[in-house]
Amino acid sequence: MTRDEAANIGECLASLRGFRRVFVVDSGSADGTAALAAHGGATVVPYRWDGRYPKKKQWCLDNLPFAGDWVLFVDADERVTPALEAALRRAFATPPDCAAFWIEGRYVFLGRRLRFGHRNAKLALLHRRRARFPVQDDLAVGRMWEVEGHYQPKLDGPAGRLGGWLWHDDRKPLFAWFDRHNRYTDWAAAMERRSGLAAHEAGHRRLAKAVVARLPLRGLLAFLHSYVWRLGLLDGGPGFHFAVARGVYYWQAGLKRRAETEGRHRGGAPGGAG
Repeated sequence: MTRDEAANIGECLASLRGFRRVFVVDSGSADGTAALAAHGGATVVPYRWDGRYPKKKQWCLDNLPFAGDWVLFVDADERVTPALEAALRRAFATPPDCAAFWIEGRYVFLGRRLRFGHRNAKLALLHRRRARFPVQDDLAVGRMWEVEGHYQPKLDGPAGRLGGWLWHDDRKPLFAWFDRHNRYTDWAAAMERRSGLAAHEAGHRRLAKAVVARLPLRGLLAFLHSYVWRLGLLDGGPGFHFAVARGVYYWQAGLKRRAETEGRHRGGAPGGAG
């Protein structure tokens, strides 16, 4: 799924050469992303969001002419590693009896592949008939965008876990990184205030998010988790700056939620304006 991803799409597609078919669903990019994707061998599909649900991921599951039922979602700033491709081949040597697979994500920050620190995991490999992204009450959130927020799809069946990982390696300037996370924290703050982010998860992830949402000094704890507990300090300067950025993300989301709540109580704008 792309919009103005010319800086990333070439390397992303290069990492997908072993796959049967690649769709690039492009939202009117103005930087030549669609042409680069077509040149890279992808099937380019134009997309325009109508401001309602389904959003882009579910639209892809519902509308793209897939040859089979298993779909791997890869962001333009992600790279499939040889280890992940090998794990996929092993997993599909026989038909898997599950509805999705968790895949680990590792980060490249300031040009360095981080060996330590925070890593993420998401349900990126889905059986399209057994997974669905639910409708959320988020269409009125400021700076809302066309892709589903940071929650996992609902599954009809269990989820497996693959070996290997995806690299997150965004080649855009840092401005784009911070701008994207500024938008994400708008969404996270609104969803925490309304129903809590944990409401969109299941199992141990739901419990973990519910606990984290109630912790004081979440930003500081997120920094310490990445930099100390997960040994991000061994990645030198990039590891430190990545941990700081992660802490700022949680601090920003908490501050936005507080400002929004206080603004409503005073009958004014968030942050005290008006």
